[in-house]
Amino acid sequence: MKTFLEDLLSFNVNKGEVGVFFLGQAGYIFKTSTGKLYAVDPYLSDCCNRHFGFKRLMPFIVGADELILDKLIISHGHYDHFDEDSVPTLMKNGNTELIGALDVKAECERLGVSENTTFMAIGDEVIRDELKITALPCDHGELAPDALGLLLEIDGKKIYYMGDTAYRPDLLENPELQNLDLLILPINGAFGNLDENTAVEVIKKLSPKLSVPCHFWNFIQHGSNPIKFAENMAEFCPDQKYIMMRQGEGMII
Repeated sequence: MKTFLEDLLSFNVNKGEVGVFFLGQAGYIFKTSTGKLYAVDPYLSDCCNRHFGFKRLMPFIVGADELILDKLIISHGHYDHFDEDSVPTLMKNGNTELIGALDVKAECERLGVSENTTFMAIGDEVIRDELKITALPCDHGELAPDALGLLLEIDGKKIYYMGDTAYRPDLLENPELQNLDLLILPINGAFGNLDENTAVEVIKKLSPKLSVPCHFWNFIQHGSNPIKFAENMAEFCPDQKYIMMRQGEGMII
């Protein structure tokens, strides 16, 4: 059986497609037709257990020392998104660029990660080759005022990574969120996040081509009820396509 890394590196992506891999929690890797790897919020360690007693339940599928990323994209500074045990290792090759929310800057400085970093506030855009990132507002509460939603445009595909956010229907009126190829959103409900009910409301409003829930089954304290989410989708959004991705699973959009 191939390892996750072998699957990732051998996965074929054609022009006009994007490969999407789920790392668990809220972490993803996007692979382009040219072989570039863009990771968003990869949680590869168990650092939240050390700091908060939030024990990791999902297995480790890849180590930070195994990955060479083109971009490391971080939506906010909470450690299940900014993995303090993995970021320095991911950045030590000298080629990876870290692109993160403003609250990530202080974390990078604390860890001695100062080169190849770019920090974004709401409304900022970063363009790198076939990648465009637009920093969008989200609502992760007063303890994470700099947290971002991320609109990723990769080789013609539009991916809205909502990050950690509460239900804010006013933020969904943004015309940039029309015609999404992929919507990634939390369903855990804890710490102000969308739950299995409000996540379905978001999907109803945005009508993406495909939705992928995240933020489930990694920490007991984070909650989540994927079965209830599936039931709600069947009842309220029967025509909307979604996938519950297995950790390590890859797909093409």
